[in-house]
Amino acid sequence: MMEKRYLNILVCPNCKGKLSFDESAQELICDLDKLAYPILEGIPVMLIDQARQILPAVNP
Repeated sequence: MMEKRYLNILVCPNCKGKLSFDESAQELICDLDKLAYPILEGIPVMLIDQARQILPAVNP
């Protein structure tokens, strides 16, 4: 489990923007770049090539 206090110092490595924490998915989310950085064993993996691209929601 990642400590939430780290959100104050961690930024997106791509755009340097603020990140939000998705606790259920254990990911740090950059809304600007639409990237999700995984958290493995409580450690954020802040590598752009390891981030998951967030796809826009499809409206029916």
